[in-house]
Amino acid sequence: MKKCTVYFVMMVMLLGVFPTQMRATEVKPNTSAPAKEIPANVQVMLNRLDEIKAMDKSDLTSEEKKELRKETKSIKAAVTANGGGVYLSVGAVILIVLLLIILL
Repeated sequence: MKKCTVYFVMMVMLLGVFPTQMRATEVKPNTSAPAKEIPANVQVMLNRLDEIKAMDKSDLTSEEKKELRKETKSIKAAVTANGGGVYLSVGAVILIVLLLIILL
């Protein structure tokens, strides 16, 4: 009985180790991924955000800081609005599915 379990463990280890090593050498990385193009107006906004982040804000007045915050928020809103797309939360998806099931 003990001899059987030893052989079984050895077979499991052999079958578990060798195929993974063989598959690891066969996988080639995908280097042909297309780069995502950013529109020019969005790039200008992103550059402005980088400038604001790089600023030394310690010598600014509270009004100037408030204006920078407003500008940052408006730029971020414009970039997300320009990106398009509809985002749904998990709760909204579950609610939609439940309504479809109940109403149909």
